[in-house]
Amino acid sequence: MYKDYFRLKEMPFSIAPDPHFLFLSDRHREAIAHLLYGVQGEGGIVLLTGEVGTGKTTVCRSLLDQLPDNIDVAFILNPRMNVRELLQTVCEEFRIDVSPSGPGSKVFVDAIHDRLLNANADGRRAILIVDEAQNLDPLVLEQLRLLTNLETNTRKLLQIFLIGQPELQTLLARPEMRQVAQRVVARYHLTQLSASEVKYYISHRLTVSGGDPDIFPDSLMRPIFRASGGVPRLINLVCDRAMLGTYVKGLRRVTAPILLQAVKEVFEARRPRHYRWPIAAGFAALAGALVVGATGFTDVSGGWFPRRNDPQLVSSAPASVPEPAPLATVSQEPPLIPTPSADPPPKSMVDMVDALVVEKSPVAVDSLVWPGTVSPAKSEILAFQSLFKIHGLDFDVNSRADPCHQAEASGLHCYFGRGGLSELLMLDHPVVMRLSSDRHEYSATLIGLDKAHEVASLLVAGDERHIALAELAKSWSGKYVLLWQAPKGFRDGLTTNSRSPAVSWLRQTMTIVDGHEDDGSNNFDAALAQRVRAFQLAEGIQPDGVVGPRTAIRLNVRSGRDSTQLVIAGKG
Repeated sequence: MYKDYFRLKEMPFSIAPDPHFLFLSDRHREAIAHLLYGVQGEGGIVLLTGEVGTGKTTVCRSLLDQLPDNIDVAFILNPRMNVRELLQTVCEEFRIDVSPSGPGSKVFVDAIHDRLLNANADGRRAILIVDEAQNLDPLVLEQLRLLTNLETNTRKLLQIFLIGQPELQTLLARPEMRQVAQRVVARYHLTQLSASEVKYYISHRLTVSGGDPDIFPDSLMRPIFRASGGVPRLINLVCDRAMLGTYVKGLRRVTAPILLQAVKEVFEARRPRHYRWPIAAGFAALAGALVVGATGFTDVSGGWFPRRNDPQLVSSAPASVPEPAPLATVSQEPPLIPTPSADPPPKSMVDMVDALVVEKSPVAVDSLVWPGTVSPAKSEILAFQSLFKIHGLDFDVNSRADPCHQAEASGLHCYFGRGGLSELLMLDHPVVMRLSSDRHEYSATLIGLDKAHEVASLLVAGDERHIALAELAKSWSGKYVLLWQAPKGFRDGLTTNSRSPAVSWLRQTMTIVDGHEDDGSNNFDAALAQRVRAFQLAEGIQPDGVVGPRTAIRLNVRSGRDSTQLVIAGKG
């Protein structure tokens, strides 16, 4: 009804699990990483659980879009069936022609086994995905376990993904289900969005649909979070109803009274449950606010100094960046499941929304005005002097060599980039930034970020200042340069079939990060490229399997090989 009014290409808040609209929060990115770990594993069961409406099915469908062509997938949407019906459905999904003779299930198991053996001989792999798996009968779960016994001498023939609500964890915790639980090789519990991520979730869906993100003012974000509990499906319902109300009233932006009415209509018969979630909210939403557009580029050195060409500089700033976390969790213990908060719920939805329309006042911070006592022409020298000091190096202000050549003499390399704060959070290194303020253009050194107060710490002419991220976003050109420790033999990057000492470094580092045993050879084979792609996807880097500087820098950070990182308040 309101699609043409707001000039939308498609409805932004549909509750259909469309991967096109998937918003990669920290937790959704980690969930995909766990599923990818299962894809490249050697059999067993992968578990993805989460509350109703948190995006489990959407994550799963996004995974399907990324699978290579040599993987056959069977997808079961309604698992309320007996053992025979399940096996018959698996055969239908894998297009196995079976003529059942008799009441037993052996004919189906034999047919599945033969098909998997033939597929394995042809270099193909098979995955069975069961959605709404909390509805599985225990006998059916046991049959699924038996299907994981189909194997050759070297590998399992079938990988099973169970997607379900938290009740699935309870089901697997039963004593009689211990054999099934022991087949779980990776598990992840998907939680709701944090308060700060709700804004970027709404903005993301409006942008994808061709709409204006400002339809929902910032002052309404916290009320939407409180009303929905951060559950994406409930956010969609509230926002859809609010946009309808805005259309009816002939307005262009949602107002607090319209939102209040939308919340009342959506939750007329019930109040949403509020949980205290065990997984801390990420800093991704804050990072996404300052992305200034890192698309293709070849030379971003700007006004710093001449530099050599670097073909690896084409980058894409991620919409959100996760905190360091393992790619996969191999454990038999279920993760913590949210428990009801001890805080009493609001007396009514009206009281809840009304009390939260007014946002908190921002924290008082410093200004980005360049000091009048120092010439802006000296800013570059002062900024690099600070950056070198952080790395424990001396910067020679009288040297004819540019900063990068000075750094190389000490074993470090420069990496030039252009992007947003999300890019810097992913790289997690102090950087020299190009800023403009009061008709001056100058360089400053970013040394830290404060999650709680949305403040950046910069050294401006050697003086530490605490700057609001909103002000930094307006003043920063997007250009930056950092110093990093490149592995021996690393030049333009590492690709499949590369052979160099840097590949040995890559294998050793990947083992630290993803826990896979490795032979430490110097050959970059297809299996290593697949591990790299899984790592890149989890870290918000384009998953091309190529180890350029951005991937190598992030690997250094995740493995602990590089301790020179941004000071992030509350990190860890």
